[in-house]
Amino acid sequence: MTVKIHDPMPLEALIAVEPLLTEEERMIRDAVRRFVRERFLPRAGKLFEEERFPMDLIPEIAGMGLLGANLEGYGCAGMGAVAYGLALQELEYGDSGLRSFASVQGSLCMYPIHRYGSEEQKQKWLPKMAAGEIIGCFGLTEPDSGSDPGSMKTYARREGSHWVLNGSKMWITNAPFAHLAVVWAKVKEGDTVGGPDSIRGFVVERGMKGFETPTVHGKMSLRASATGEISLTDCVVPEANVLPGAKGLGGPLSCLNQARFGIAYAALGAARACYDCVVDYTRTRVQFGVPIASKQLVQEQIVEMAMEIAKGELVSLHFARLKEQGKLTPQQVSLAKKNNVAWALKIARSARGLLGGNGILLDYPVIRHMLNLESVYTYEGTNEVHTLILGRALTGIDAF
Repeated sequence: MTVKIHDPMPLEALIAVEPLLTEEERMIRDAVRRFVRERFLPRAGKLFEEERFPMDLIPEIAGMGLLGANLEGYGCAGMGAVAYGLALQELEYGDSGLRSFASVQGSLCMYPIHRYGSEEQKQKWLPKMAAGEIIGCFGLTEPDSGSDPGSMKTYARREGSHWVLNGSKMWITNAPFAHLAVVWAKVKEGDTVGGPDSIRGFVVERGMKGFETPTVHGKMSLRASATGEISLTDCVVPEANVLPGAKGLGGPLSCLNQARFGIAYAALGAARACYDCVVDYTRTRVQFGVPIASKQLVQEQIVEMAMEIAKGELVSLHFARLKEQGKLTPQQVSLAKKNNVAWALKIARSARGLLGGNGILLDYPVIRHMLNLESVYTYEGTNEVHTLILGRALTGIDAF
């Protein structure tokens, strides 16, 4: 049997978003793409295997303006939402851990300081964070408080001109090497700990008494990302480190909404990496005398991958334009996060199957992305939570 083999149609040609992007957006995307392929991908499998984040790449990431990329002033790049989303997508093409580093630094650490901090706080921390000289982490999730952050047990008690924090945070990206943590805690007045409305944001700096960040080991996902805990034991934080504009649960939730948008766009990078690998592999893998890409069942899966990536790209681009206009709603962010991450995970699983036994080797990117996406599926709002957010919006009935 003779099979005619032609050059494959690039996925970007099928989606055809290039004319919808500005020259600056394409330049930013292409610069990050080169960086990921040249500086990260050659050792991506080894970093994952060794459970190690590439600290040496931080200056280069900062040099491309990717830390606090979509913030204005204070040394930040001031990128539009589309350029920022495309940049994160290229980082995710490399690894979720690489993208998580930039996403946490910008959306979860720099954003709350930028939005809720005093001018003194902004001047003190943001320029050095944009330059990668100060790395931050975000302390919200706790061992017993994930999807319900209002039930957090970490509390802060005022003592004269400072605050004393007690509690613990879990699954904190960047925590092991972060210079500071944006920690959310309930304010304790007298013998009573307040409810969600009493939540305040505190910038806890490395070296403050009672502040520890032990590393979480044994992860089978996001292994190239540094994950730790935050332990606060009578941790003394000065009044100058309290974010004055953040009061109530709306503070940390607004940060999560920023991160969720970036993750929704970025997840398609992992899907693209798996797709590219599968197309190349199935065109060269010969069984029964022909490339397996000539089989109808294989082509059906490849077509479904391309179709869902195309849909996700168009949704992300549209929502990013809405974000640039100040019109993007939290429900739309939930839709994009739920859809794009779920499909990226399905695509990774299908790709693993099409690679057969080779699909579990770190020589190929698929198993790494598949395992990483299991975490992305859960963090920044689980798939179920985003379902309920959309369900409440569409029916008018709260099912939480």
